[in-house]
Amino acid sequence: MGVRHTITDSPIGDLTLVADGSALVGLYFDGHSRTPRLPTLGPRDDSGFDDVRAQLAEYFAGTRTEFSVELAPRGSSYELEVWAQLRKIPYGETRTYGQLAQELGDPGAAQAVGNANGWNPISIIVPCHRVVGSDGRLTGYAGGLPRKRFLLALEEPPPETTGRLF
Repeated sequence: MGVRHTITDSPIGDLTLVADGSALVGLYFDGHSRTPRLPTLGPRDDSGFDDVRAQLAEYFAGTRTEFSVELAPRGSSYELEVWAQLRKIPYGETRTYGQLAQELGDPGAAQAVGNANGWNPISIIVPCHRVVGSDGRLTGYAGGLPRKRFLLALEEPPPETTGRLF
């Protein structure tokens, strides 16, 4: 089983899932602003994507906060390091590019972190949407800022109840 893809629907539009063997190598939005670096998405083949489809459905339903699908993103060693750091950002939390650079041991590398973040080939599952600007504002997102807003809102904890009806 080589490189192949399928398309699945979601609340934020069609998602293209790309696998190589059993590992997910890409998850792209319709109109993704960064062209996949893969030489090909391979033929469309809907088999072998059941687990990732189920986990995405659970995520969008608000019942999944972590993914457990096999991943094999392709990028430079630095990009792989940044993407691994993204996976450590807890559900419902955000980090700034500067914070990620600090966590990677290079406080002056916020711009490099931002560039690597922008090339993340496995959106949502490798949660690049959880990275915001130094002032907390939403910054660029390959799927567009409305999708980033949606994903961050989806992950917001429910308002605490006070026990009062009004």
